[in-house]
Amino acid sequence: MAQLNDKTALVTGGTTGIGLAAARRFAAEGAHVFITGRRQQQLDEAVAAIGPAATGIRSDVSARTK
Repeated sequence: MAQLNDKTALVTGGTTGIGLAAARRFAAEGAHVFITGRRQQQLDEAVAAIGPAATGIRSDVSARTK
């Protein structure tokens, strides 16, 4: 049973490790997942691994603005 149908998830740092695992799980449960990452190649690979339920956004959440 897909518990997250019609839901949206945002996973920062979703290109590797626990972030990628969480994004995969959210997608498997029916959510559309937006993942962020700093490196475009890893981001593209993660989106491809998750499938059509994923959208990648290249960003760096550690960057500060003054």
